[in-house]
Amino acid sequence: MKPLLEVRDVSLSYHSLSGETPALSNISFDLMPGEFLAIAGPSGCGKSTLLNLISGLLTPEKGSIYMGDQPVGTPNTRIGYMLQKDHLLEWRSIYRNIILGLEIRHQLTPAKKELADQMLATYGLDKFRNARPSQLSGGMRQRAALIRTLLLKPELLLLDEPFSALDYQTRLNVNDDIGKILKKENKPAILVTHDIGEAISMADRVVILSKRPAVVKKIVPIELGLKDRTPMSSRNASLFKYYFNLIWKELNQNE
Repeated sequence: MKPLLEVRDVSLSYHSLSGETPALSNISFDLMPGEFLAIAGPSGCGKSTLLNLISGLLTPEKGSIYMGDQPVGTPNTRIGYMLQKDHLLEWRSIYRNIILGLEIRHQLTPAKKELADQMLATYGLDKFRNARPSQLSGGMRQRAALIRTLLLKPELLLLDEPFSALDYQTRLNVNDDIGKILKKENKPAILVTHDIGEAISMADRVVILSKRPAVVKKIVPIELGLKDRTPMSSRNASLFKYYFNLIWKELNQNE
């Protein structure tokens, strides 16, 4: 099976008046169709920079990024991007927030409106369709932001620590919610996270980056032996602790 995404020998440095700061060095990995990949690494190692390169917001100084047979360009409408903040607009209702991308792209057709209604109902937000973002919990806001992104039918979803602002209990619940949604939608995704447990519970493989300038230290396939795996059930799997210790050691090897 051909990879959906191919990242090959990608390097990038930031340049300023004070000099050059290498961020990424010869990063290579693949993402297969339907796969959920997590990227873990020390704070400031360039995880978000890597997502910006994949999305086309930045251009690598060296190497290539291909999605299918096409090089990633700017901007890439085939890719959906969820940031740390949900960026819901307070002066718009939840319904009008989730259709915002469709409005901007002039794609707000009757079929898309029907799909928006279906997704609000399926993912438990229908009774909040006329509410303002401030009336929703943090987890519900993130669910609305995900629906807004999925309505654009991206072929790949990038998640840049979208749960980091949530308290621990809410974070676990939202991990489970969004993991189930992505599985139901069969949507390939790349999650950047500093939370080892989150990476193991959600991903099929974990890419471990070194400190800056980041290189790929190890790629760990997560095989928990669960029939109907969810993020919550993954945390209770007997092998969860094994993978946690393995990734922890890789991240702290040279500290």
